[in-house]
This record gives sequence, structure tokens and C-alpha cells, in this order.
Amino acid sequence: SRGKEDMVQALVLEEAGRLALRDIDLPQDVGPDEVRIAIDTVGVCGSDVHYYTHGKIGPFVVKDPMVLGHEAAGTVVETGRDVAHLNVGDRVCMEPGIPNGASKASKLGVYNVDPDVRFWATPPVHGCLTASVVHPAAFTYPIPDHVSFAEGAMVEPFAIGMQAAAKARIKPGDVGFVTGAGPIGIMVALAALAGGCAKVYIADLVEDKLALAAGYDNIEPILLPRDNPQQVLHDATEGWGADVVFECAGAAASIQTALDVVAPAGCVVWVGMPVDPVPVDIVLAQSKEIRMETVFRYANMYDRAIALLASGKVDLKTLISETYPFSDSITAFDRAVEARPTDVKIQIKLT
Repeated sequence: SRGKEDMVQALVLEEAGRLALRDIDLPQDVGPDEVRIAIDTVGVCGSDVHYYTHGKIGPFVVKDPMVLGHEAAGTVVETGRDVAHLNVGDRVCMEPGIPNGASKASKLGVYNVDPDVRFWATPPVHGCLTASVVHPAAFTYPIPDHVSFAEGAMVEPFAIGMQAAAKARIKPGDVGFVTGAGPIGIMVALAALAGGCAKVYIADLVEDKLALAAGYDNIEPILLPRDNPQQVLHDATEGWGADVVFECAGAAASIQTALDVVAPAGCVVWVGMPVDPVPVDIVLAQSKEIRMETVFRYANMYDRAIALLASGKVDLKTLISETYPFSDSITAFDRAVEARPTDVKIQIKLT
């Protein structure tokens, strides 16, 4: 039987609009292939905020109290008997989506699209904004000593950028274009540069967001509607267009812009998720014979993302806008709901 040792403090979404910092009964028994991790830092994601404000995302509805959070780093405090690559005391970050290892998707290496995947803080699965979690060792990754827990908690959203850059099949020297300078848009731009783009242009309606993105070398801001992305890319590429385009805003206007700006035989990667279906100019895409790719989370990207952070080629530290103690978790979420134009990533520190 489960005892009091399974009661842990967590940030619990009781229902839409109501958070509580309280004890909740979560399994803490460690299986042979699992580890228990003391959580240090958790990032607040847009999906966490959406569950808080709306109580659902598409078909995923919060029907029972649910622990939030899926961007995390911490320290291994217990290992299962069959775990060989991790030890107590290791600093780690965790991939939040656990597929069914027997599924066809897993066997094909595309486990992110496994219908049976269990993803932290996606109803009814509890997240990681809690003192400790039990997690499969196979989806727990060591981080080097010089990579902070805060950076480790940024690996999850950066892995989406890595997935997008990999899908684009960037060639060295390509010119990139990103729509939307939110957290994912900026991370996609950084991943595209790391993947070989010579320069990445990024468009947004908010000047403060663009200013942060433009602080990085070789990221060029395009302020909408003052600047015309098609004209900017036309002038920058002698009329050719962007070799790779990443649509990260999920808005009808930016989806059209992506197709306008992409070069003939170029690639558009759809990263942003529109709330409702949007029109797509298929004939324009056909006339350029472009390639289109889609992104849903990531697969086999965590080790690569950690390697890039460790190398110093990608610096995500400047994207951390504010860090709150665990006791102020609700304040942190309310700050995230504000969506201040200068905010990129809000984090919560548990230790």
C-alpha cells in the first residue's frame, strides 16, 4: 500500500483559473529502469499557462486536479537496479514525453507522434512542478557541470527549435526567416544558425521581442507592419527569397507571409499551431515547388541540444526573464499570463 511518503508538495491546477500550492499524492516508488529526481528548476510554458487560463487545449481537458510543468532540470537522488548510465548526484534534465516502447512510432524512431505517449502536464498526466519525480532513465539526460539548472530547464523548448532546424535540412550558408519572436521563434532562429544558416531574419509585431532576438549575432529583426518581410528578403537575397522559412506564430497572416517569402525549391517548416484552421495558398506553394515540413515536439534531440549548450555555440541564458521561488509559483504563473512584451521565459526554482 502507498503511504505518507508519497505525499509531495506541488503546484496543482485545481480547475481553470485556480492554482494551489499543496500536498498531493504522487507515486514515488522507483522501478528497475527508473530514477527519482529532486527538481531544481522548472520553466513555465505557454501550454501550462493555457491550461491555467482555459482548462483545456483542444481535446486535452483538465477534468481532475493536475500538477503543471514539463520543462525541468534537477538532481538524481535514487536509481533503479537496472540503471547503468546515471548515478545519485548526477545533474540532469528530463524529456517529458514517454512513448510506448513497443509502438510502431517508437520502432521507427518517431516516438513524438506515438498516440500512446504520456507527456507531463497533459491531462490526465501530472507534470513536474513538484519536489521530486520518478522518470524513466532512458529519457533522463546528464548535463555538464558548467551548464546551469536554469539552462537545463531550457533544453525542452530548445529541442523544438532543434527539431525544426533538422526538418528544414539546412545547407551551410542558407538564409533563414522566422515568423514570430516568442520563446519558440527565437529558439528556432538560434537552432537554425547553429544548423548552418548564415543569417536568420525574424518578424514580429512587438518591438521589444525583436530587440531581444536582435541581440544575437546574425539575427535580423523585421518589425510588422512597418517592414515588409517579402521586400526585406527580396533585397537581401537579390530577389531569390529565404532558403528556409519557419512559421512559429500560427496566425493566418504569417502563414501567408511564409509562403510569400520562401525561395523557389525552398522549405517551409510549420512550427506554430493555429487555434483554428487557416487558409493555405497551395497553388503558390506548388508554383515554387517548395518542400513543407511539420513539427510536433521533438524526437532524439535532447542529447544534441545539451551538446550545443555545453559547447557555448548557443546561449539561452539571456532568454530567462525572471526566476521565482517555488513558494511564489502562483505569482510566477500570473506573471506569465500577463505576457509582458519583454518576457521570454519565466522559471520557478524549487531548491
